[in-house]
Amino acid sequence: MAGVIELSREEFEDLVGEALDTIPPELTAHMRNVVIVVEDEAPEPGLLGLYQGVPLTERGDWYAGVLPDHISIYRNEILAICDTPEDVIEEVRITVVHEIAHHFGIDDRRLHELGY
Repeated sequence: MAGVIELSREEFEDLVGEALDTIPPELTAHMRNVVIVVEDEAPEPGLLGLYQGVPLTERGDWYAGVLPDHISIYRNEILAICDTPEDVIEEVRITVVHEIAHHFGIDDRRLHELGY
């Protein structure tokens, strides 16, 4: 097995931005009140990303003045499971898509069916 992949915070954030750019504009146009951040450490081992918020499918008339949904992408956890820079690029893409899907109300069961 290869050593741990080294990637600066800035380089990793660029990969997250590139992953966001792969999401069709028809979908990103519907993303509302959500922030995506890179964090170095995950709150628990093995967690690559985390969505915290109210999915679009659950928002109703009551939804006003609410803090933004929060998507975290965990840099060190992703780097720890990847063997090559190409693995990192793919894992970042998968994780970003997975967490954004939660923003749209898609649950883990369905995401796993879809390969995410």
